[in-house]
Amino acid sequence: MIARFINDRDGHTAIEYGMIAALICIGIIAALTSMGSSVEHMFADVLAGFLS
Repeated sequence: MIARFINDRDGHTAIEYGMIAALICIGIIAALTSMGSSVEHMFADVLAGFLS
């Protein structure tokens, strides 16, 4: 029973998929954060153009 538990790879695979998903989420959050700032500035510039 212990040998079967040691040789079981299902847990390793689930952890690897979880780590990959976490890294993808970190990348998406970083991209949206940097893009959100530039979009905010773009709308501010458009609004300033309408107000002047």
